[in-house]
Order: sequence, then C-alpha cells, then structure tokens
Amino acid sequence: MDFRPSSAQQMLVATAREVLRKECPPELVQRLALDPRGFDDTLWRRLAELGWPGLLIPPEHGGSGGSLLDVILLVEEIGRAGLPGPFVTSAVAGTTAVLAAAEADARRRLLPALATGERLVTLAVLESSASFDVDAVALAGAVPGRLTGSKLFVPDAHVAHDAIVAVREQGDVSLLLLPLDRAGLARLPLDTMSGEKLFELTLDGVAVSADDRLGRAGEGRRPLAAALTAGALARTAEMVGAAQRVLELAVEHARTRVQGGRPIGGHQAIQHACADLVRDVDAARGLLYAAAWRVAEGLAAEADVAMAKAYAGEACLAVARRGHQIFGAIGYCEEHPLHLLHKRIHAASLDFGDTPLHLETVARAIGLA
Repeated sequence: MDFRPSSAQQMLVATAREVLRKECPPELVQRLALDPRGFDDTLWRRLAELGWPGLLIPPEHGGSGGSLLDVILLVEEIGRAGLPGPFVTSAVAGTTAVLAAAEADARRRLLPALATGERLVTLAVLESSASFDVDAVALAGAVPGRLTGSKLFVPDAHVAHDAIVAVREQGDVSLLLLPLDRAGLARLPLDTMSGEKLFELTLDGVAVSADDRLGRAGEGRRPLAAALTAGALARTAEMVGAAQRVLELAVEHARTRVQGGRPIGGHQAIQHACADLVRDVDAARGLLYAAAWRVAEGLAAEADVAMAKAYAGEACLAVARRGHQIFGAIGYCEEHPLHLLHKRIHAASLDFGDTPLHLETVARAIGLA
C-alpha cells in the first residue's frame, strides 16, 4: 500500500515546515512553555490565515474539506516544531466532535468560527478515573437541569470559548457545549511537566438547557469516540514529529561533536544508537499513517489506532531517552530543545489514552480480552 503524500499534501507539509521554522523557533517554544498563558495570539492568527484550523471543516462552512490524513501530516510538523497552543484540542478533537454530533443548524452556527480560528473549543471528558474509555463518563446530567461535579485535565481551557462536556444521561453519554464563562463554571490550572496548559473544570450547579446540547440525548457515544480517535491520532503524530526532530538533532550532534580527535558519530556505539532512532521513528510513522488512512477512508480502524498510539508512546519515548544518551548533559539544559521535546512526547503518550488502555483494545481485537 502506498502511503506517500500526494502533491497537495507535500505542499502542505513543506509550507508548514517553512512557516513554523520562521514563526515558531525553539526560543519561542521555550518561552511559551514557561509563560502562564502559553499561547501566542499573533502566531495563532498567522496559522488561521493559512486555513489550518479549518482543515477538517467542509468548504460550505468555511473550511478546506481536508481529510484526517491531511491533518495528521500537518500535526506531525507541529510536533516537530513543538508548537504550543490549542490546535489539536480545538481544530482536531473538538471540531471532530462538532462535525459528528451537531445538527445541521448547530453546524452552520459553530463551524465557520471554528474554521477561522476565532472560536476555540476544548474537550471535558476525564473524571476521577482518569480513563479515556467512553464508558468511564460518570458525571450525571439532565437537560434541562443543573450540573455539579468536575472534569480533569481539560486542555487549553484558559483560551477556549466553549467546552464540549461529556455527561451521563438516560443511561448513556450525551455531549453538551457549554460557554466557559457560564455562571458556576470555574477553571483551576494544574501544574504540568511539559508546559502544556491543563485545567480542572469544576461545575457548581451550572444551568443547562436544550440549547446547550451537541446532538441528541444519549447519543454522544459515537461522536465522542470519533473525537477521541482523532485526538489519539493527532497526539501520535505529535510524538512522531517530536521524535523526528530528536533524530535530526542527534545525528547532527554525532556528526559535529568532536571528542578524542574525531566526531562521536565515528564510533560504532553512536552509529547503532542513531540507527535505533531511525527504526523507531519510521515504524511509529508507518503505523500512524496506516491508521489515519483507514479512518479517513471510513474503514474499521479501532485496533489500528490503538496499535499506532501504543507503539508510538513507547518507541518515541525510547527515541527521546536515547537522544539524551547521545547528547549527554547538554540535553538536560533548559536552553536546549531536547528536554522539552522529551516532555512533550511523554505528555502526548498519556493523552487520549495511555499505552495500557490501547493495548487492551488490541487484545480485544485478537480475541484475548
């Protein structure tokens, strides 16, 4: 099967790499990681001008009508550059939920602003179980009514305008689209190692009505699963992109770092270590592209997505750790990009399901669970 990007996809990747090289240098990434807001409005507007937030959205709603595979190729470049911000949260996972759940009127109302990047949404799914399994949603909700409870590890809630909140209603999952400035809703920042911005979302008697529904009561399982699938693939692409950058940095260092009168890349141990990096990055990328293609084509892909996310979570972390061994102490310095790439890979490996959760999915697919 040929997974080489089309000419249009190659142009998208080339444009993304050049724009991110100019607009998102390592110095900006490091500064935003330490910044409490961690979001650059000017950079986001630049990306919006390129149409990136609307890549998944149909042309009739102001988007490009691209496929999930297009998005994955773009997010791989985002991961390579370490771009901070709500792209995966809003333009991938959140937009997928809206596309899958919203009625026609709601799509016409919501999608144009999402396509231009003027409106940002986030997903509020996780609870005390910290599980991305759809069946783990326990927050009770009745519409109309009031919501009381909390959601954990909600990304980018400080810059998002709305949260897609998963609730348990009529024995199944429903999705509500709630403005984050609604009375009774509070955002509590959580400390993270990677500089990503996560929040606890607390709901204290938040009033909800039928107008807040994203889809019909008790029919949120399918759109939520679609959003989690898109998010898992996007975070896998981020890991692959970051690991690719680690590989590039490590090979460059091995060629130029002279010790004992010769480049360290002249030693077989370093050569084999760099070869390991190539193997792990390429294998993770192959699984990612295969899974994204199956989803984009509407084929059964649950096990493929799980394999890609589980494998990349381990392989890309191995790349980061081996990169530290090649670089030595300098790779742990705050001024060097390696430490932040490592942290971003680690964070992405946990988001939208960690390795054990996805391995359980693979086990079920082969009849063992």
